[in-house]
Amino acid sequence: MAPKKLTDYERKRLDNIKRNAEVLASLKIHSTLNDLSSSAKSQRAKTKSYKVSPKKKVKGESPIVIRRSLRSRGIKPDELSAGGLKDDYTETPNKKAKTIGSSPNKKVKTVDSSRELGPISMRDVYVGKESEDRKFVETMLNVSKGSRDSGGDGLEGGCEGKEIKGLDTMSLEEGNVARVVPGRILSVRVFPSVDRRMVVVGNKFGNVGFWNVDCVDESDGIYVYQPHSSPVSGIVVQPFSTFKMFTCCYDGFIRLMDVEKEMFDLAYSGADSIYSIAQRADDVNSLYFSEGRGELNIWDGRTGKPSSSWGLHETRINSIHFNACNTNMMATSSSDGTACIWDLRKVVADKAEALNTVNHERAVHAAYFSPSGSILATTSLDDSIKLLTGANYENVSKIHHNNQTGRWISSFKGIWGWDDSHVFIGNMKRGVDVISTAEKRCIDTLVSPEITAIPCRFDVHPHKFGMLAGATSGGQVYLWTSSC
Repeated sequence: MAPKKLTDYERKRLDNIKRNAEVLASLKIHSTLNDLSSSAKSQRAKTKSYKVSPKKKVKGESPIVIRRSLRSRGIKPDELSAGGLKDDYTETPNKKAKTIGSSPNKKVKTVDSSRELGPISMRDVYVGKESEDRKFVETMLNVSKGSRDSGGDGLEGGCEGKEIKGLDTMSLEEGNVARVVPGRILSVRVFPSVDRRMVVVGNKFGNVGFWNVDCVDESDGIYVYQPHSSPVSGIVVQPFSTFKMFTCCYDGFIRLMDVEKEMFDLAYSGADSIYSIAQRADDVNSLYFSEGRGELNIWDGRTGKPSSSWGLHETRINSIHFNACNTNMMATSSSDGTACIWDLRKVVADKAEALNTVNHERAVHAAYFSPSGSILATTSLDDSIKLLTGANYENVSKIHHNNQTGRWISSFKGIWGWDDSHVFIGNMKRGVDVISTAEKRCIDTLVSPEITAIPCRFDVHPHKFGMLAGATSGGQVYLWTSSC
């Protein structure tokens, strides 16, 4: 049978196939593909040889972890260990340089916020012009001098020993509102100065901002530094040396700001997060701070090293506070759902037993003694404030208060006023609730058209009755005052 005659199209197709085969042969494409195929088969064979049947257990092999949501396991978010999400912080700290500013009218500056294992010059971490840093140093030295000249107690004439005769005397004036730092404020303190109103705050970016409320020149009285690279979780101002101040952060650093030296000295650095710091009024050489999973450490200023460490709670300690009338009595609050009272004379290295423990259903974010030391107030995410009274704080009263905050808002912490009568705490309606310890309920709310954000963290001036500072998640600070 004669072969079928090819058409012109088929002839051209065969010529193209032949020509392409010759090009591939000259490039050695087939040889390279065969080598790659052989290598892939060999790799799959090796991987397969290491596979183990799920029913078999290999000695020394890491167990397979099946990730399940908290909801499916019946666990509330605040029941996480310290290794999980922080109770009052959800963002991941950015340890790289940030461009920040203290107010809309203030120039911004890029600050290197890397972990410096040593002292840092205040000038190097100032956010703004160098001349403003110089002015702040002079202001702080004057504030410290005024505090020393006051004789130490600083109680104003005419107000000593008085109670506030009505919460309606407290007001928020237009000039007592300022945006001090960018971002969420986690800690706030009012300087114990009688001749000048000064507020300091720490935010989630590692900024420490100062607000000189009485500044009358062309500047806004706001000065911002960035000595830390993560959220500033605690501030302690030296009562008799206000030019010295401790700050701690989630990065495990504690720094001592010394305005006379114009430095942020490194007091302590550790691998775990630091959540709170406190100091006894009768011992300026020791600093108490919580670290990691329920550890409480004592830093000795004379040696520059921790002198003691106690495991007091199962998870992080959110607050540390000392009884003003008996500084051997210390209160701690924890995310493990408890607040404890400790007698430091009975705490030893190998054994720590609480004098009393109050239990909450969820994390406890604050436990503070009243000014007289006779009452302890605790604030918990279980929507309650508890008051402990009695010789050994054995009597417990529960007050309902909605302590639930939004995802990007710092947790509420109830603080005492200037006597044992009232506890101040923020609410989600941009107000400050006033809890009466006598009536065991909220009796009033401080409101003002000047409040544009939710105040979460508070501090009172220790010597000026009616002066209350509130800080928000937007970097604002409000300062209430009273005619007393």
